[in-house]
Amino acid sequence: MYFPYVRGRQYELLALRELAGHDLLGDHIIPIIEPVKLSPTLVNLMDEFIRVRHSVAIIRNPVVGTFMADFQGVRKNSKEAGYRQRFIEQYENESIVKALIMQRNAEALLEFWDRQGVDKSELLVVNTEREFLDLYEKTFGTIIPKYVLMPDESVFRRKVRHHKVLLDDKFEKQQRNADYQEAEDEFFSDDHLYYKDDGFIGFSDYSVVGNEYIEAGFAPYAVAIHIVYFDADKNLRIKHFVSDSNEDITNPALKYYEAVSKLAKWYNTSPRPVESTLGLQTFLQHYEQQSYPGLGTVKKLSLMHHLELMGKYLDEVE
Repeated sequence: MYFPYVRGRQYELLALRELAGHDLLGDHIIPIIEPVKLSPTLVNLMDEFIRVRHSVAIIRNPVVGTFMADFQGVRKNSKEAGYRQRFIEQYENESIVKALIMQRNAEALLEFWDRQGVDKSELLVVNTEREFLDLYEKTFGTIIPKYVLMPDESVFRRKVRHHKVLLDDKFEKQQRNADYQEAEDEFFSDDHLYYKDDGFIGFSDYSVVGNEYIEAGFAPYAVAIHIVYFDADKNLRIKHFVSDSNEDITNPALKYYEAVSKLAKWYNTSPRPVESTLGLQTFLQHYEQQSYPGLGTVKKLSLMHHLELMGKYLDEVE
């Protein structure tokens, strides 16, 4: 089972919603969303997953973004109040997996859920901070959560015995997009091959986005497209397609066309280096039409490609 972890930015939510709507996630993927704001995009995504009856985990005590402040500071009769009410109602649906991060406010949230009659054995727990391992043991001493995300470290292996999900950041993020030219093709992950042998029931990563969360975007000097593919041994590798005209921030459409042209050239070699996906085909349509969808959509399509590819692989082998 694969648990892709996303931070709930607009393009990530749109990617997941589109995949769910087209039934492209497969039966062995449960996305995890750490929401960064209370938004119509978030509640619309939850509606879509409920409609198609596909599980998605929504973290109720996110660390990043403004979701907690948004949720607690809603003004009566505002549009945000409507989003908040929809979220509360949706969160009770069986397709929404209740999830939390072990941190300072986790105990209060667990006590609230206990008063609401929430079964701890149905929770997804993100358990990555040593500081809160004792709280995890205290809270879940006799009741095992359904899924426990954790790093592959000895102290966590000793403390967490059951329902373990391996969490690791596989994306080697560079300081600048142009820097991806230094390693255009590199190893990404083999967790999907060995996680069961290592005693885990699933694996998790931050896809082609990475764990780092930056609140505000910026205009890049270079455009980079990140595409994962399987090699002959079924290791997952990643190709970086980077623009050439990287001297300044002008003309992002040209930069995108330079990058997507390299992607099209690679894909059209024989034999095909990667299986077709909706995200990849959309990239190729942009190449053919010489259209520029915006940088958010570039990230969305790379994420869509990775998750659909993993879903196809897991549906074959699980």
